[in-house]
Amino acid sequence: MYEPIRNKSVHSTMAGSTSDFPHRSREEELDIQLAGHLAALLAVTDELRALAPSDDLDTAADRLAEQVTRLRGGHAPARVPVTAAPSEPHQAALHRRAHTLAGRALVVAASRADTAAAILAAERMDAHSAALEPRELASR
Repeated sequence: MYEPIRNKSVHSTMAGSTSDFPHRSREEELDIQLAGHLAALLAVTDELRALAPSDDLDTAADRLAEQVTRLRGGHAPARVPVTAAPSEPHQAALHRRAHTLAGRALVVAASRADTAAAILAAERMDAHSAALEPRELASR
């Protein structure tokens, strides 16, 4: 009823043997993903620092940069100073975005058992929640 396969599979010959292309381990993939989330959180943190400078945000930015550098094998993240006029609605949106990014980083850090990154992400979530509370309660 079925004819036997006479030719080699197209899929096995497209890339040659399976060792012709790089493979990453699960840990390497999680490192890349975590570094991306923390770098995005760093960018939002830097923008918040430009809008409302504070020692807490400065410290957080330095710690985030350290973690991203560690996860990227010594390559420091790109940081661009942002200059903008302070705007309350814009700040609230940035805090919400930072809270979301910190949550994503926390999930990945927990799945790869990276305690330092998980603690940092949880602290940032708490800080951004606290920054939103007075504004959120005032708008209700």
